[in-house]
Amino acid sequence: MKQSEINFSVTLNEKNMPAKIDWSATDGGVRSSTPAVMMSVWDQATKNTLRIDLWTTEMRVDDMKRFHHQTLLTMADTLERATGERDAAKAMRDFAREFGERLGLFKRT
Repeated sequence: MKQSEINFSVTLNEKNMPAKIDWSATDGGVRSSTPAVMMSVWDQATKNTLRIDLWTTEMRVDDMKRFHHQTLLTMADTLERATGERDAAKAMRDFAREFGERLGLFKRT
């Protein structure tokens, strides 16, 4: 069985806030820095989602808005692929479109 690792390294400033986020993935040889990361982990024992949301002061507000909008779209894609729930995924995409409009990412259609 093949094993792959994804690692995050977070450098904190004097106020214990993220100053730098580095990540790497052994599959594909990726090593990079990022101003933000959102990670969700399913806790099977409690049937609950555990989350880690980190961002640095370098993450611009406009980029954070795009990050959230695109995350909603990818969640819809994952839901449809994993469950076959086409209608629910469409509803999520519709909400993501409205959300993007509210954030001013694009004009209403």
